[in-house]
Amino acid sequence: MKRSFKVRIQGVTVLLVAAILMLPMIPSLAFSADPIKLTYANFPPASTFPCVQMERWAKEVKGKTGNKVDIQTFPGGTLLPAKNIFDGVISGAADIGNFAMSYQPGRFPVSEAIDLPLGFSSAKAASMALYDLVEKYKPKEFEKVKVIALFTCPPANFMTIKPVKSIADLKGMELRVGGTQADIVKNLGGIPIAMPQSDTPEALQKGTVKGNVSSMEVLKDFNFAAYTPNVTMANLFVVSFGVVMNLDKYNALPDDVKKVIDGLSKEQSQWTADYVDNHVKEAIDWSKEKANLQIHTLPPAESAEIPKLLKPIIDAYVKRVTEQGLPGDQIIKDVMALKAKHDVPAK
Repeated sequence: MKRSFKVRIQGVTVLLVAAILMLPMIPSLAFSADPIKLTYANFPPASTFPCVQMERWAKEVKGKTGNKVDIQTFPGGTLLPAKNIFDGVISGAADIGNFAMSYQPGRFPVSEAIDLPLGFSSAKAASMALYDLVEKYKPKEFEKVKVIALFTCPPANFMTIKPVKSIADLKGMELRVGGTQADIVKNLGGIPIAMPQSDTPEALQKGTVKGNVSSMEVLKDFNFAAYTPNVTMANLFVVSFGVVMNLDKYNALPDDVKKVIDGLSKEQSQWTADYVDNHVKEAIDWSKEKANLQIHTLPPAESAEIPKLLKPIIDAYVKRVTEQGLPGDQIIKDVMALKAKHDVPAK
């Protein structure tokens, strides 16, 4: 009896060992691996276009990898504040992050050329120019990260309480701007007041500022149409954004996941630009209906004068980046060639 029991035990042991050895041969559907988890930091509110594109990208990656990647998104600065996102991605505090180059002036000397007052007429044109510029120069400013997508906001225009129908109307007018656009307003005769978008409605109501210089989706997103029922078209500047990934995290991904992420890069950049350009059109239509928004244009001779008034800003950029060892003149020539390529008037 004892011998028979021992034999059975040995037989069971052999079967168990054989079963364990065969586990790798069992189809993967029976033992699905946990998805790769990634975190994605963003800074504006969830409803704004940088976060809309974030959610779209996360969904696309998940679908195209067959649920192999799960991305947890953090809008509104809930993981990292705006100015810390780029360094936070480098350090690994977030795996992926969306940031605005202009929040760290001077740190992104090649890509910030797109933010100069060059007169782009759409986010699509500026975004594709930015994408091509970074592809050509592969600038050192991005050497510690993997670039996932590049895009811009639509061009900034004047949104004011009272109509602005000539450059003379801007003289002495207090206008809200982002910090890096102060010289643009100053060169056109206005008084720049730097402040966040979130503080602007109260400033408009109190009369601290008489208008806002920004891309026009904010007419609806922040209800600025209620405070600034006049828009003067000038296409002054855009604000560039980058989506970047921690380099070590990217390099550790399976090749098929890398292929999906790489394949989405240009498509995501263009999708975002198209989305926000269309959103501006919706915001204008909404503002006309809700707040009787009035659209103004400057006389042709004054529109032609704006590039001359803003040229010192471009010259200062060329001088600054040239002193850093970059080909400033050539960068501007390349940007203008890309603008001519992508900024094609709608037929």
